[in-house]
Amino acid sequence: MENSQSGTCGIQDPAQQKQQQEIELKNTLSKIKYKLIVMSGKGGVGKTSVSVNLAIALAKKGYQVGIMDVDLHGPDVPRMLGLQGEVTASKETAKLIPMRYSDNLKIISMECFMPNKDDAVIWRGPLKHSAINQFITDIDWGELDFLIVDSPPGTGDEPLSVVQTISDAKAIIVTTPQEVALADVRKSINFCKKINTDIVGMVENMSGYVCPHCGETADLFGSGGGETTANQFNISFLGKIPFDPKIVKAGDTGRSYQDENKDAPAAKAFGEVVEKVVKLLNA
Repeated sequence: MENSQSGTCGIQDPAQQKQQQEIELKNTLSKIKYKLIVMSGKGGVGKTSVSVNLAIALAKKGYQVGIMDVDLHGPDVPRMLGLQGEVTASKETAKLIPMRYSDNLKIISMECFMPNKDDAVIWRGPLKHSAINQFITDIDWGELDFLIVDSPPGTGDEPLSVVQTISDAKAIIVTTPQEVALADVRKSINFCKKINTDIVGMVENMSGYVCPHCGETADLFGSGGGETTANQFNISFLGKIPFDPKIVKAGDTGRSYQDENKDAPAAKAFGEVVEKVVKLLNA
């Protein structure tokens, strides 16, 4: 009997398997025009809400958009979009079909593979890297204009794996105005510079609360810190998203904030951020 490296017994040579994965990776990424990793220096700044709403706003403009949720320990994207169930395989390609939110928006997340959505994912770095790689190579993304990658806060395994796997990924950094968030976001900026990842720009989330009764703005967490930090680091400032409790409610119920609050200041702000992103990328 020949050894396994010759391909008998259905066992594939590890080197050939790795080569095939690299081919699949390049083939998939070649069909995606723009890859954007949404990052934050710390938790609690509304990064996933920003990721989801930017994706929805892009899809509304007619772009084909995918969201890849690589927050493996706390995957929230499916719930925020009101998606349930698990992914299935395509009969034509044998690849997994991402969940669809609309004709223009599809998503993949660790939660798509979990029968019990409350199970804990207890993984170390190598498993995370492998999962993120498979989120690209094993998923039938098709042709996309934008792939939005929602990463966990900080500068750990997941964002590092994304930029190592997707060499032309560009970053959008989310912060809130208070100094404790800005101190951490400066680390994210330096992380991107150290690994030579281009930064599209910065979004200041929860930037003031617009009273629905009088229209006055109250700076609950301060205001302007994100713009000041962007200017200090010579990166583009994409805009301020005012705090709106309806964004939280929409995420909890899996409904579209932008569809139900088209004239709200935050909905308009998301549209303006998308306009700037599209302009900066010449999309």
